[in-house]
Formats: sequence, C-alpha cells, structure tokens
Amino acid sequence: MKQSIVKDLTTDEIREKIKGERAGYVKMKISHAVSPIENPMKLNTSRKVIARLETELRKRMLEK
Repeated sequence: MKQSIVKDLTTDEIREKIKGERAGYVKMKISHAVSPIENPMKLNTSRKVIARLETELRKRMLEK
C-alpha cells in the first residue's frame, strides 16, 4: 500500500486496516514458523504496510 493511498483514508479506516494487517501478519508469521511460506518477503511487506499506517495515524493524532 502506497503512502498516497494511506493519506486518502479516513482515521477510522486506518485503524481498521491496522487491525486487519496485524492479524494477517501474525497468521503469516505462525504459518511460516510451522512450514515455510512460498514468499517470505510477504512478512517484510506486511510489516512495512503496518508501519506506514501507524505513522499516518500518529501524524494525525499530533496534528489535533
């Protein structure tokens, strides 16, 4: 997810996306520990998306 897309989301949408991404990340991490997933770079990508979302959320909280 690109930063330009993240900026267009509302604050509530960002919170929902963070919850969804975190849940997906945890599931991927557990499944990767049991048996290696096909593309382990998905873990890295998922972490980066979560970080982008959290950064934008924090930025909006500081602006208020």
